[in-house]
Amino acid sequence: MLVNEIKPSVYYVGSKDPEREFFDQLVPLPNGTSYNSYLIKGSEKTALIDTVYPPRECEIIEKLNALGINKLDYIIANHGEQDHTGSIPALLQLYPEAMVVTNAKCREIIMDLLPSVPENRFITVKDRETLSLGDKTLEFILAPWVHWPDTMFTFLQEDKILFSCDFFGSHLADDALYVEDEQRVLTAAKRYYAEIMMPFAKIFKKYFEKIDELAPEIIAASHGPIYQNPELIINAYKEWSSDNVKNEVVILHISMYGSTCKMVDAISERLLQKGVGLKIHNVMETDLGELAMDLVDAAGIVIATPMVLSGPHPNIVQYVYLLNALKPKLKYAAIIGSYSWGGLMIDVIKNMLGNLKIEILEPLMIKGHPKANDYEKLDNLAQQIVEKNASLFAGAV
Repeated sequence: MLVNEIKPSVYYVGSKDPEREFFDQLVPLPNGTSYNSYLIKGSEKTALIDTVYPPRECEIIEKLNALGINKLDYIIANHGEQDHTGSIPALLQLYPEAMVVTNAKCREIIMDLLPSVPENRFITVKDRETLSLGDKTLEFILAPWVHWPDTMFTFLQEDKILFSCDFFGSHLADDALYVEDEQRVLTAAKRYYAEIMMPFAKIFKKYFEKIDELAPEIIAASHGPIYQNPELIINAYKEWSSDNVKNEVVILHISMYGSTCKMVDAISERLLQKGVGLKIHNVMETDLGELAMDLVDAAGIVIATPMVLSGPHPNIVQYVYLLNALKPKLKYAAIIGSYSWGGLMIDVIKNMLGNLKIEILEPLMIKGHPKANDYEKLDNLAQQIVEKNASLFAGAV
């Protein structure tokens, strides 16, 4: 079996999984994913950075065998989730001298998720602590809430490789080990950021400062290809996690008998005429990843739904829930919809958006199909959105 060498005595021993369709039974994987694991052979000790998803553990074992690894000293666990740690039990049996090196929180999580790992097989490290492999030195940078409370990065000092865990990752199962098609990789990385990292964007600044200080020459994340030009993904993350938004509005909608659909068509036409970029998502057809990507840059969102049993349509509720969980940097939201009798739809949606801390524009609910005066109200709401964007982007609208 061919094993790729990244730098002298640093090898890729991970697994590509092009057929996996969903991550966490939630995130669609149109390009599959990879579980990246890296072997470092020092002059005195050998370390493995992360393992792989358990169904793929035979592949990492085959690669270690191909490299002639008869003794493994350390398994570095950057994060406790099983796509990183799931093969640890099998590897500890195969290499009885190996110790799991991780931080205290990750140790706790591994013991909860993988109870077969003995307590005496751990070495617990603290922030900026180092571990010598002889001629190679590992430095550990604790990065809680990127995206779990146990996350840490591992930096190979002599080769200036940052093993960044899920930070800077992408769900891609391409054959290429390194970034080749930058636009393709950035699109996948933005999708990954939007689905997984965006809720924690406000704390990223301090990690950018640490990474800039390290000045890595290579970034090797736990998913997706390796960056030989780290600035490509670092700069993208800095922009995505900044407060900057674009002259764009996401419209999230569903309609049962056409009333709400007519409202969406009317406000969309007006916004487009005024130069506002639109990202329109029918919740019966949309891809969660594409919606999340569109939320990264949007200035605002329009939530359009009919009333069902005095509340919003259940299929829009799940997306509003995810919207609130993802915490995009939206500046405002508008709620529009149609009803046949009274209800609590507006209050339900407002209460579901508590994480966003955004301005809620005056909701617009109409009875039945929109009439002439309703279209006038939709025009007024569209103009309000145009003016909101104009105040954010002088001269852009």
